[in-house]
Amino acid sequence: MNLDKLETILKGYPAYRVNQAREAVLKSLIDDWGQAQGLPQDLRQKLGQDFPLGIGAEIFSSPDGDSLKALVAFADGLKAESVLMRHDNRNTVCVSSQIGCPMACSFCATGKMGFKRNLTAGEIIEQVLLFARVLKKEDQRVANVVFMGMGEPFLNYENVLAAVKVINDPKGLNIGGRHISISTCGITEGIERLIDEPVQANLAVSLHAPNDALRSKIMPANNKYPIDAIMKSVLRYIQNTKRRVMFEYIMINGVNDSDECARQLAQLIKSCLSLKLAFVNLIRYNSTGSFAPSAPERVKAFKTILMQKNIETTERYRFGRGIKAACGQLIVNEQ
Repeated sequence: MNLDKLETILKGYPAYRVNQAREAVLKSLIDDWGQAQGLPQDLRQKLGQDFPLGIGAEIFSSPDGDSLKALVAFADGLKAESVLMRHDNRNTVCVSSQIGCPMACSFCATGKMGFKRNLTAGEIIEQVLLFARVLKKEDQRVANVVFMGMGEPFLNYENVLAAVKVINDPKGLNIGGRHISISTCGITEGIERLIDEPVQANLAVSLHAPNDALRSKIMPANNKYPIDAIMKSVLRYIQNTKRRVMFEYIMINGVNDSDECARQLAQLIKSCLSLKLAFVNLIRYNSTGSFAPSAPERVKAFKTILMQKNIETTERYRFGRGIKAACGQLIVNEQ
């Protein structure tokens, strides 16, 4: 859904008509131009032909009802997955930024797809719109958007930030910047660029190991973006924006979940602690066939060590495992 195309189609019409059309799509969440009663009938017919609003997607629901996974099909036939997570009356949409992923993290199913292409800003927005329309029927709305689906957002920086601006815009989807999070495996150029962006989106860093030797084994990107370089960029980000950074840490049995790993991680995070703007989010590994998740008691022990070192630590709720929609499980076959 290319909103620039919408403006091109409406070139020559009064500006208020363009605004009406955008608001019908992004605020009224119509899925058919016939529902845009504020527009003249001939214009509705024109837009119905030139700018259809249908979003091709197959939707799967988790057995417990806390998650929906959408397999979204785009114009070229390629597909990406996105997820709606429901928790305590807060609805969070996890969007993909690429089809596949070039980062090849060993614990992530998406990396096994290889990289197909970047998603456009419109294709990213479509993922949010799809679930916003679903929620509208339940008198609910999207509360949060997280760029934690397929792909590395900062390798598609321009399209991701263009989508973020529409998602955040009061005349768009009107989701506050503090409710938008972008997760990166440590692309330092993207972290540095985000410092100067006017949108106050949250930054999350997928760390997953406390030292370069281990991180390079499970995340090949570490060979180009080692921990020291990432931490320097994160510290500059915190100093300049005064925003909190979340360090994501997947808990893999026998790989990165030892007491020593916890102590090393605590020491690493302490470089950001003076400003009290960093915390760790522990994620039990969701099976993709390569590893096993850390046992609950091991996660608890790991968390205890971090907390004893005054590192704020949370555990991520595991959404969508029953439909392969949990963290690290998104993959599209047969593309």
